[in-house]
Amino acid sequence: MAAPPTPPRAAPVGPTARDQTARDQTAGGGAEAAVLVRGLRKTFGGRTVLDGVDLAAPPGTVLALLGPNGAGKTTTVRIVSTLLRPDGGEVRVAGHDVVREPDAVRRRIGLVGQHAAVDEVLGARQNLVMFGRLHHLGKAEARRRADAMLERFGLTEAADRPVQTFSGGMRRRLDLAAGLLVSPDVLLLDEPTTGLDPQGRLDVWAAVRGLAGQGVTVVLTTQHLEEADRLADQVCVLDGGRVVASGTPDELKAAIGGDRIDVVVAEDRRGEAARVVAAATGTPVQQPEDRPGLVTAPVADRMAALTAVVRALDDAGLAVVDVGLRRPTLDEAYLRITGRPAEAAQQTEVAA
Repeated sequence: MAAPPTPPRAAPVGPTARDQTARDQTAGGGAEAAVLVRGLRKTFGGRTVLDGVDLAAPPGTVLALLGPNGAGKTTTVRIVSTLLRPDGGEVRVAGHDVVREPDAVRRRIGLVGQHAAVDEVLGARQNLVMFGRLHHLGKAEARRRADAMLERFGLTEAADRPVQTFSGGMRRRLDLAAGLLVSPDVLLLDEPTTGLDPQGRLDVWAAVRGLAGQGVTVVLTTQHLEEADRLADQVCVLDGGRVVASGTPDELKAAIGGDRIDVVVAEDRRGEAARVVAAATGTPVQQPEDRPGLVTAPVADRMAALTAVVRALDDAGLAVVDVGLRRPTLDEAYLRITGRPAEAAQQTEVAA
């Protein structure tokens, strides 16, 4: 089956990856980044999956990898974790090269994949002790670390219950505990909250921010832009195997413009409201298909625009359901960068 064509390169938005790499390398007084990737390339069956990727994560920070399905996010994580060999470029984790020093890298990382790796029949404590033994810990040390992780992730009371009775959020926290059992410098998370309910997602977010606060460097892939906005110190957007934007969430949002005004009216009056808002602001308006009745437009002067729009809508006799000013969202920045909205589907990259 022929491979799908490589998506066209999007125009860069925000700081470039090379600029970000330089900045991250000098963070913290010139210390080397905990994860450093330069010119990373990978091809499967003649299809280029990674085409010169550069990124860096300083110690104790969260780096989020965003991008549509097939962009190269999971492949990047698999190479950083030594599960795949790159075809070109350099990857260093905690100062060690993933090709020349894979064992040293493995001793310094934790990996939590898209799907739970714990045994459903065993209890939480039994799972963690088993992982500890697989890491060559003695029985007593494996149990000591297991108990410490259970307490750290709020699972002590459920320690001896079969994992099959756990909620999605509890299983994900147990996955995180297993990934941290050997105190890694770097934790790699591939779609950590896929399939979780809102409370489970909040539990994982709290755990990730807590880890970063304790000095662990976290690299995560995600399709949830709110997740990246809440967790990430740096965001790297991949598309077609290339870095098309890199920076803090605020930098990416600022790169697409300033404030916006949102007006919500009855759905059958949206066209009329769009004309009124466009005339009042002097800027092009948008009418998102997934938000019936919403009209949104960029504005330069927040309060002047709000006053003008409210007066114009009142003069036109349009009843307003809601009106407000807001900053651009990461969703809007992502749409501008990649040319399409974020996808809810999980990663479907070519497997090695």
